[in-house]
Amino acid sequence: MEVIVSHPDDSTTVVEVTGRVDAHTHKMLQQRVDELGTLVGRLVFDFRDVAYISSAGLRVIMSGGKKVAEGNLSIVNVNEDVYDILHAVGYDSLFDVRRGEEGIATHIGHSFKEILKLHGQRYPDAGFVSHLGVEYTWHDIDVCSQIVANDLHNMGVGRGTHVGICSANSANWIIAFFAVQKLGGIACLMNFNYSAQEIADVSGVGDITHLCYGEIASMKDEGAFLSAVMGCESNKIERTYNIGSGINFKDRMDEYDAVRGLFDVKVESDDVCVMIYTSGSTGTPKGVLLSAYNILNASEAMSEEIMVGKDDKLCLIIPLFHIFGMTAGLFCNVLRNAQIVIPENIRTGTVIDTIGAHGCTMFHSVPTMILALMNNKEFTPDKVEQLRCVILAGAPATEAQIYKMRETFVNTHFVCAYGLSEMAPVSMTKYDDTVEHVATTVGLPVSNIQIAVVDRETGEDCAPGVSGEIIVEGFNLMCSYYKAALDNQAVDDSGWLHTGDLGFFDEEGYLHISGRAKELIIRGGENIMPSEVAGAISAFPDVADVVVQGVPDDFFGEVVGASVIMKGDVELDVDALKEYLGKHIARYKIPAYVFQYDVFPMLSNGKVDAVALKKDMNAKAAAQAAAKE
Repeated sequence: MEVIVSHPDDSTTVVEVTGRVDAHTHKMLQQRVDELGTLVGRLVFDFRDVAYISSAGLRVIMSGGKKVAEGNLSIVNVNEDVYDILHAVGYDSLFDVRRGEEGIATHIGHSFKEILKLHGQRYPDAGFVSHLGVEYTWHDIDVCSQIVANDLHNMGVGRGTHVGICSANSANWIIAFFAVQKLGGIACLMNFNYSAQEIADVSGVGDITHLCYGEIASMKDEGAFLSAVMGCESNKIERTYNIGSGINFKDRMDEYDAVRGLFDVKVESDDVCVMIYTSGSTGTPKGVLLSAYNILNASEAMSEEIMVGKDDKLCLIIPLFHIFGMTAGLFCNVLRNAQIVIPENIRTGTVIDTIGAHGCTMFHSVPTMILALMNNKEFTPDKVEQLRCVILAGAPATEAQIYKMRETFVNTHFVCAYGLSEMAPVSMTKYDDTVEHVATTVGLPVSNIQIAVVDRETGEDCAPGVSGEIIVEGFNLMCSYYKAALDNQAVDDSGWLHTGDLGFFDEEGYLHISGRAKELIIRGGENIMPSEVAGAISAFPDVADVVVQGVPDDFFGEVVGASVIMKGDVELDVDALKEYLGKHIARYKIPAYVFQYDVFPMLSNGKVDAVALKKDMNAKAAAQAAAKE
């Protein structure tokens, strides 16, 4: 790749790019963009000779957009292939994009569809997924996903189509994911705990036109639920496709000959092909745009660290819509041809039985689930003695809990990992690390990942032991949030992601998490924005004011608590409020504790004293919990 910077006039900077802006070359472009500094006037990227731009390259464009005033970045002379990429990820709504001359394109790397094809050829009869008593080989997954791809194609799915996948973990979820990849679509991974309203809202955020749905927690009546989704004002879904576990796509394998070889759409390894949703710092869902290059290389780093091999079996309960599920849950095992076993449900008794019956050697989860297994009355250490590795992520565990886990799972190596939807993993403890490292840190930076801890005011690096904001950069970093305004993009003008998490390095280089700059509540690994819950409560009749905060919990780590002021002399009906919320937000977001106040404690500046309120609410919650025991 070649980059030439020119200044045709005092108010315009032109960056001419030749070649491919991919995962291997984007750093050169980022370096030249960094050298520009803050610009007055227009910044123009001339793509006359650009054949392809990857998600990493798109991230460079985003960083360039932050060097100029809003509306002052243009991308000109864009060929149709590159335009399709820019349009699919919403960049044509953020920047001035102009079509121009056509360039050349060549093929690099492995996309998800190529990984599936290679495994289908190399290991056609090797077992890959087991679910509900049905075994799927690599050949089965390849054939079934081709059949589903044909169904979706006939419904209008093609290159760049945004397809939602909303279901509990299943073999059909995996089949649908690969089907979308075969068509060159973008798989938009949705939380199966969403309500109908939340599914519609996320479809609006992500421009999702097609929905593959299966087991959804709040869906009691399929027809009524889908009608509710379609009836929401925010909904953009036009077509739905059932991937429920009651459907066995292997029953349709005789259709394969008719669709074999179809959908030879060109998909690059660093094309944006996955959208994962995160609340971020505003409470409004954001679509995190990722490529196969991001996810596969992140998964390879994890599988290398925990030494995944073809004889391993993973008991998979971490949700596939989550980045942890995509990396540690799915593609760590895909890359190493290891097997995946999906339990019938995630009840602790079922999970224990699944681990024992299948001889599972790996089980990754949030600490809450490990503690729940240990607390099951049927649990004995011998039932999990074959487990050799557990990755803990998504929520913190206390030092005492880690020690208890190590004492109970005597043959198991516990690895602590830290990551975000935007970039995961960021850091991991070592496979043979000490109990102290696993219990008190989130490990060392993953290879080829850069982590810095910086002062939030000055941006200067913090010394070891000094807490600051954690910022990260590397191969598995998202390209951007889908169609989010520049001010809401967490990547700065040098391509670093500002995580909003606070932490510090110790003298050994291990990263410690010390807090959160963003006010997320983490309930058993699920991220909840207080503002979203507060907004839903505010819509309940006669609510005058509400503050939502996290409440410590021995099991989940944290649960949702709400402090509410009602209008006039109205008495809050907590049960009615919770029933109302159940129709508007996912069950896990509903407050475990709700307390009515006449007034909130206030600061001298007229703002709510959040610290005093949280202290009072936590005391009331502790008293209420003690009274129930």
